[in-house]
Amino acid sequence: MTIASSETAQGIKVNKNQSHVRSSLWRQSFRRLVRNKLAVTGFAVVVIMFLACFIGPFFSPYTDNKINMALMNHAPYAKHWLGTDTLGRDVLTRVLQAGRISLTVGLASMVLSVFIGTLLGIIAGYYRGVVDQLIMRLADLLLTIPSLPLLFIIGALLSEWKVPPDYRMYIVMLMLSIVSWPGLARMIRGQMLSLREREFMQATIVLGLSDRRKLFRHLLPNLVPLIIVIATLNIGGAILSESVLSFFGLGVMPPTPTWGNMIDAANNMIDFQERPWLWLPPGFSIFATVIAINIFGDGLRDVLDPKQKR
Repeated sequence: MTIASSETAQGIKVNKNQSHVRSSLWRQSFRRLVRNKLAVTGFAVVVIMFLACFIGPFFSPYTDNKINMALMNHAPYAKHWLGTDTLGRDVLTRVLQAGRISLTVGLASMVLSVFIGTLLGIIAGYYRGVVDQLIMRLADLLLTIPSLPLLFIIGALLSEWKVPPDYRMYIVMLMLSIVSWPGLARMIRGQMLSLREREFMQATIVLGLSDRRKLFRHLLPNLVPLIIVIATLNIGGAILSESVLSFFGLGVMPPTPTWGNMIDAANNMIDFQERPWLWLPPGFSIFATVIAINIFGDGLRDVLDPKQKR
């Protein structure tokens, strides 16, 4: 009983030490990230953009988007800080509402692509063999096809099939996740092949641990920093892709506003020269959000993945 009790106490002590070391590493990473002023600035811009887009419209008296032909194409003034569009709607409110859709599409497609890519990459790297070959050949096939033309083709098919505008947003999320997961899956697979040969994995084999415990208790925690960095950087790419699709009329369609289709609505020369308030606000929103996300993602990469420092 005494020996068993001491072994149990030692096991509890080891687990506590491991959790303490893990929390200390995350705390140190957080401190390094806070010292990176550029990354903190990028994160602050992203937070401000999210708060403005998701909370701001609740304080606007123009959320109903009523058409007012008497105010069409009105320049900015006291009641409409960013002017009005071709239907007399408040541009500022439309930009914030469009930001909701663009940011939601970017986040949702990132979550889907990270989930699919991580799951398939772990399966391919851990089990190898035929499963690895099938998953990697599928990923190679998707990587050989340029993503933007593929998205254009799918978007054109959606228009040809007359998919209702209310459902196109969800289909665009799925489209972006399909073209984004192969690169992540290859990176996760490479990390898995490297981690399989480490000493701690050899110890799990000797101890006879189950595959589920090996994957979720020992391998996946070592992949979390890489997944966080890639997920952060993928949000900016998804927002850009959605904006491009919507600009060409192949993504989210009006009356649902996005930053891309707001720029598309002001694509003639008169609007470009005489009414910059129609296209500058959504264009600046795309620029500021994507740049801020990429800056923050670079800071995360420097902190969480020292091997890939700039």
